[in-house]
Amino acid sequence: MVRLLRPFGRVVTYTRWLHLFIAVVWPAMWLFIEEAWWIWPVAALTLAPAALVPAMRTVEGLQARLLLTGHRHDSDNIDIVVAPSASWGDRGRLVVWLETRLLLGFATSMLTVQLLIGSVDLVASAFGRDVDEGSLIFLAGHRWWHILLAPLSLAALALTVVGAGRLITAIALRLLGPSPADRLAAMEERTEQLLERTRIARELHDSIGHALTVAVVQAGAARAAGDPTFTDRALAAIEETGRAALEDLERVLGVLRESERPVSGRPTLTDADRLLESARASGAKVDAEFTGPVDTVPGPVSREGYRILQESLTNVLRHAGGVPVRVLIEVAGDMLVLEVRNPLTADVPGPGRGSGLRGIRERAALLGGRAHTGPDRGDWQVHVELPLR
Repeated sequence: MVRLLRPFGRVVTYTRWLHLFIAVVWPAMWLFIEEAWWIWPVAALTLAPAALVPAMRTVEGLQARLLLTGHRHDSDNIDIVVAPSASWGDRGRLVVWLETRLLLGFATSMLTVQLLIGSVDLVASAFGRDVDEGSLIFLAGHRWWHILLAPLSLAALALTVVGAGRLITAIALRLLGPSPADRLAAMEERTEQLLERTRIARELHDSIGHALTVAVVQAGAARAAGDPTFTDRALAAIEETGRAALEDLERVLGVLRESERPVSGRPTLTDADRLLESARASGAKVDAEFTGPVDTVPGPVSREGYRILQESLTNVLRHAGGVPVRVLIEVAGDMLVLEVRNPLTADVPGPGRGSGLRGIRERAALLGGRAHTGPDRGDWQVHVELPLR
């Protein structure tokens, strides 16, 4: 019994009936002015060209979301689309929706009104009052037991409201739901969000990992050297690297707090000098060669190249320490070549080990490039080629 009564405790049950009633308000008002049933076919024909307006799907979608599903207009629910019609298929489905809503709204409103009037007539008949023979529920004579039929009429009214509401909602999900193009667009948007989260996680790994590696190496070297001058230089390097990492962390957290804010202020290859100086301050002997117009490299490629260089230098400091490092950044034609080489040590990571090396290969693949990491002629090599177009 409680299960049967549960729908009547939900607001959406009544907003669905309101949605159906709204569909027939304007033809009903017209009917009061011109008492002719030809108004309904004219109303149906009028809706067809209205459905061809792209913005009409937005209007209908917003109504359906709010009144049929109970979701806010700005919710992430995509069961009902609120975007304007983008194809003739969308417009065709909207024509069917408007005609169906008008027909079902007319039938539901007429039936609910008649059932409500019929309940009143049954009570009136039980008390000896005459009932109009045109009533939906008409029983000849005046009998006291007519009043016992009034609850049945009200029950039919309740079932009509609930059933019609569920039916119109199912139709809305079918006709106002996402088309294959809408589903593809939603999937692409979701993919972009996942890629953005992956990029943020990778940036945090690169930036914070680099800063911590520099701090550990510098602190260990300063303690082993026992030289106040070297200790001062080490502390300065730790401070500079930590400050840069904090800036990166604050920027990334800002993106997380405000997902629609455009990503700006990310370092590019034109800022590579601070990475090189940080590595030199940590004891590595860095020999860098820049060839070609690095400042003309497109933003996405330059930003990812900076992160690849950062991760490569971090790996050198972490696994090899203060060894000679050769860095090549070359812009030739439509390709950016980035190479970092250092002598092999006993601690050699495998080609597939470590999230840092995997991140380098993933960054290159996302830009349509390729990356090779591993031993090469007695050196450890990170060789990356990124297309500029």
